Amino acid sequence: MAATSVSLADIRAAQRRIRGGVIVTPCPESIPLSEITGSRIVCKLDNFQRTGSFKERGARNALLQLPAAARRRGVVAASAGNHALGLAYHGRLLGIPVTVVMPSFAPLIKITTCQRLGARVILHGSDFAEARAEADRFVAKEELTYVHGFDDPRIIAGQGTLGLEILSQVPDVEAIVCPVGGGGLLAGVCVAVKALRPKVEVIAVESLSTGNLTAAIRAGHPARVPRRSTLADGLATLVVGDNAFGLIRDRVDRVVRVDEKWISLAILRMMELEKVVVEGAAAVPLAAMMSGGVPGLGGKRVALVVCGGNIDPVILSRVIEKGLVHDGRLTRFTVRISDRPGGLAELCRVIAATGASVNQVDHDRAFSGPDVSATRVVCTVETRDHAHVKELHRALRRAGFRA
Repeated sequence: MAATSVSLADIRAAQRRIRGGVIVTPCPESIPLSEITGSRIVCKLDNFQRTGSFKERGARNALLQLPAAARRRGVVAASAGNHALGLAYHGRLLGIPVTVVMPSFAPLIKITTCQRLGARVILHGSDFAEARAEADRFVAKEELTYVHGFDDPRIIAGQGTLGLEILSQVPDVEAIVCPVGGGGLLAGVCVAVKALRPKVEVIAVESLSTGNLTAAIRAGHPARVPRRSTLADGLATLVVGDNAFGLIRDRVDRVVRVDEKWISLAILRMMELEKVVVEGAAAVPLAAMMSGGVPGLGGKRVALVVCGGNIDPVILSRVIEKGLVHDGRLTRFTVRISDRPGGLAELCRVIAATGASVNQVDHDRAFSGPDVSATRVVCTVETRDHAHVKELHRALRRAGFRA
């Protein structure tokens, strides 16, 4: 099936096909995100799907179109997690065996959830290409059907149903900001939106550490991008799909990139302001808006595609701490204090007098110098903002504490 044959009719057929098996997720307005971005923001919350991401749309659409013999043998896919989860869940519902090959960097939460949903999980390779090669061996050995996570036209058509829902739920939408990794979601959204509302701007966002679509546009065809560590692991596919790129290149209006610090901060803002947990890939639209990377949207109705919420809890805790540091709400400093009774109490008195709160104190006696009556302490302190941090340091200097 050629990429150009993925049409609005295909997406509408997919919408009818998956109805009842995939929920229509909410797309509420966000007053706090509107305030911090200057646009009238709505969030398409596809992290509310049963397995936590938009991938269920394409997975169910593809599985429902398998011939009877292929259903009996089962399917296989290479996936960093969300596509695997979607296949595993809907495979179980439809009685279709699912095998998934995950690269070694796949988040633990996605691995364990996929196993719990009944899929056979194989961990193999350091990147998507190596995982795909292993999946191909299962195709040859067990005659399984390979379901590509972002370049199968049935997958693209299924993902495009998200675009149809946004247009229905937000009739006055003026721009849609969508993550892009392999391109399946963006391709589907582009086809649906541009067919029905060509004046709606579709803006693609990727991490500086991925850049698959940027590389493809520069080369004129999909080009492999070296893997780099990123919070947006769902975008780390190394290359945009051939079919997806053919659908995207003449439909997408802008492609922007954001760095990791903004992705981290966007995850924290979604938690604090929207009470919604998102993974890195789902945070890049907000990250782009917050960083000023998408000019010209002031006052416009903008839909952010919140594509998934499957973030590893360990990573989430680190993101929260880094975000607090970025905001000036968590700071650390080292000072010398008397190692006699009352030394630490005086330091804590000064900290408390400024309204800050001690989070942790560590003594460094062994490496604090020759004076055995003094010690260095490393203090982690909770503060209100960067101005409060400066106020704290001034108070410490006035009280005679020095590094």
